[in-house]
Amino acid sequence: MSNEAASPERKPSPKIDTTVPHSARVWNYWLGGKDNYPVDREAGDAFARLCPKIIVDARATRHYMARAVRHLAGETGIRQFLDIGTGLPTVDNTHQIAQRVAPESRIVYVDNDPLVLAHARALLTSTPEGRTWYIDADVRDPESILAEVSGLLDLSRPTALMLMGILGHVADLAEARSIVRRLMDALPSGSHLVHYDGTDVDEACTRATRFYNDNSGGIAYHLRTPEQLGTLHEGLETLEPGMVMVTHWRPDPSPFDLPDTTQFGAVSRKP
Repeated sequence: MSNEAASPERKPSPKIDTTVPHSARVWNYWLGGKDNYPVDREAGDAFARLCPKIIVDARATRHYMARAVRHLAGETGIRQFLDIGTGLPTVDNTHQIAQRVAPESRIVYVDNDPLVLAHARALLTSTPEGRTWYIDADVRDPESILAEVSGLLDLSRPTALMLMGILGHVADLAEARSIVRRLMDALPSGSHLVHYDGTDVDEACTRATRFYNDNSGGIAYHLRTPEQLGTLHEGLETLEPGMVMVTHWRPDPSPFDLPDTTQFGAVSRKP
């Protein structure tokens, strides 16, 4: 999939509300993408003025995702990926990374934002040996997701469930834990959860998030402590190094110091 396929200045779909920012489009803007509107850029700039490290955060999460997928497709042998809350296509998406390691990998992307789905369907690609699909569904309705996915993936085989930066949109932590549990309960032993979310470890970024929630009109995002994020992995075997800053999750060798980030993540295995 390519980031070059769409311009934010095109005539928007009537289903897409361009009067309020959307987190997927704001994130796309921070990543240097083109699939966003003026309202998203304004919100992204306002946030970055209060929390400049958000740009580093955005890029760090993409690198973390790539390392996690490479690990699962390579060392662990996972061949099925369920990526919920896909966001807008950029470079090195889940299917591209997984199929680079194992061309036969099968990936299902899930989102319920019309702009994300429009781009996803237009840019749908796969290796000849593998498959990719997109479905329109909401993370808050795991049963509907699983009903659709069951016709696309073999849920008797180990699958990687990817929840990347999406559970912060679920206000109640108990509900977020329930969503993870219900999804993981449907997957067999050997399946993995790949997850990250924003945390409250940086005061400036916490203020920026509060300002965004109170003033943007977009869907609120709820920061949590790293310890609270860890509870989303209860009942699973968390791989080393545990719940950490995404820059510290099995980093690639580098002569440079690892940057701090407000985004924490972990990868866990279902026993």
